[in-house]
Formats: sequence, structure tokens, C-alpha cells
Amino acid sequence: MSPRLAIAALAALGLAACQSLPRAEAGAMPEPFEMQVIAHRGASAWLPEHTLAAYARAIADGADAVEPDLVMTRDGVLVARHENEISGTTDVATRPEFADRKARRQVDGEWVEGWFTEDFSLAELKTLRARERLPQLRSTANDGRFEVPTFDEILALVAAESEQRGRVVGLVPEIKHPTYFAARGLAMEQPLLGALAAHAYTRRAPVLIQSFETANLRALRAAVPRGGNIRLLQLVGAPDAAPYDTVAAGKPVPYAQLVSPDGLRDVADYADALGPPYAMLQLQPRGDGGRSALVDAAHAAGLQVVAYTFRPENHFLEPRFRDDAGPAARNEAGSVREIRSYLAAGLDAFFTDDPALGRAAVDGR
Repeated sequence: MSPRLAIAALAALGLAACQSLPRAEAGAMPEPFEMQVIAHRGASAWLPEHTLAAYARAIADGADAVEPDLVMTRDGVLVARHENEISGTTDVATRPEFADRKARRQVDGEWVEGWFTEDFSLAELKTLRARERLPQLRSTANDGRFEVPTFDEILALVAAESEQRGRVVGLVPEIKHPTYFAARGLAMEQPLLGALAAHAYTRRAPVLIQSFETANLRALRAAVPRGGNIRLLQLVGAPDAAPYDTVAAGKPVPYAQLVSPDGLRDVADYADALGPPYAMLQLQPRGDGGRSALVDAAHAAGLQVVAYTFRPENHFLEPRFRDDAGPAARNEAGSVREIRSYLAAGLDAFFTDDPALGRAAVDGR
């Protein structure tokens, strides 16, 4: 299926969903959010991202939910990787048996060279081992220890951890490059919903499905009515960028337009939450604390706000929260202060690479 046809099919479903749902009323506050500290790819400040070990540590460190980025294998299995190009997060480039799999692909309009999950069967991917994506900043001591997990394995882990710890742990899966995968006959939306429905735990636990594109979220809204345990999150990229489904359809809609007052009302027709980078919030002092105009506008449209991504190294912190230990140094106190400053802006939830620090920021420790 061509990208244009794939988008047209998704958009048609999304249009039906929008026509059947009431428009959010201005000033209507969203329902309480049960997941506040979301482990970004697991406890990825400590362990290679998107591994069962990273998710388990995140839960042990107090995460309310874990976030698996989802891509697809050649044989149609959902696996967790930040990107479908996996040379930066696995040892595939060192495996001579897969040297001939190296390819150059256009993904979301950008040329990418490397090894792609959609060229591997699950059995082949399971022979690879995860590695640290940011070796210049984080330890590589655990490189080579962990497999690439399937989504089903993650669901089983989260359910088991929830039972063992006596608390609910949510899931926040991101569908990566949906237009690209749909055009290759590997659309992820229905397999994702099928996996969630097949597990007793995820038929009741909180789930927040996220995407940087819009058409697949509109389509999902038709399959996931409001009021259940599954909610939808519209991620937001750079203001001058646009969701790729709108680009491929020939009618780009910049993210800046999505976060305008009219855009937020449109997003609220199909999504439950907005996911901007926290730098986009542009705190504005009001009274004794700081508030964000974007957070207030999103709340007024009926959307929760889930910001991404807080990381503990000086390299990632805003200058006002850094210390003098150097860019690669962990700055736990600065990270907690940074998170708290944005919680004061009215955030409902946030992604963090270090859930223990996120928990400390929320709980006031």
C-alpha cells in the first residue's frame, strides 16, 4: 500500500471517530491522571533502553508507568526499540551474519542508513544484544547483556511486577513511524490493540497510546471509545515540523498549528492528552508560582499535558539547573529542581529517564 493510500484509510477511520464524538467544551478540565511519573524507555539513565531490565528497574524505582517505543519485525511482531534503525541500540553492526542487511531507507522523508527491524524476523532479532545509546554520557557496562523484548514480554513483566508490588503500573506505548510501517504492510495499530485485549492485566490497567502522527490516533479513537482504560496522547514535535501523515498527504499541518487554540480544540476531538517537549512550555510567572500558557490552554480544551523528557545529566539540564561537574555528570539535585519547576506549570505527567528522581520530585523528597 502506498503512503498516500495508507493515510487515506487511517484518515477515513479518524473522520468517522471525530463525527461520532462530542467536541470538548472550553474550560472543561480533564479527568484525574493516574500515571504521573512515566519511565522513558525504562530506567534508561541506568540501563540500556527498552530492555526488560530497564523496565523492571523503573518500576522498582517508583515509576507509575513504563514507555515502550514500538516497531515491527518482518514477521509482524511488535518489539521495543526507539527507532526501526537499530545500529545505535544493538550490536547488529558487529554481526557478520547480518552485514548484507545494511540498507538505506527513506523514513518520514529523511534518508537513514543502517539495519532496520522490518528486515529481521523475531528469531533473528532475538540473537542481538542491546547496547547503550548514549555511550558518551552513560555507562556501557551492561552492553551485550539484554535481548530486544517483544511487546508481549513487556506486558507480562508489567503485570507480574504489579502483582508482586501490590500497585498498578501503567503502560504508555508509542507507535513509531506509523505511516512508514503501514505503507510496508506492517501497520501496528491493530496488533497493538490485539495485544492489549489479549492480556487480562491491560484490559483494566491504565494505558496511554502515543504518536507524533495524527491520522492513526484519529483511527484509534474509533476503536477506543472514551471512558475506558485506554487513552490517547498526541505528541508534539518542533513548532516548524509537521506530523508525517500530514506531510505525506500533501497538506502539512505544523505542530505550531496543533498547539494553537483552534488546534488544541481539534486535538481534543480525538486525543485525551498533549505531549510537548518541556522546553515548549515557556513558563510565565503568575502570582507565587510559574504557570505555562500552553498548559493552561490545553487544560481549557480538555486535554491533559504530559511533557517529555527529563534527564539527569548536566548536558540535558537547562543552564539554571546545572552544576560545575561537567556535561556528562549526573546532577540529581538539579534534575529534581527542574522537574518541580515544570510541575508548578501545571503538568499532569512527565517522561523521565530516571524514575527515582521523578518520584522524588513528585513526592517532595
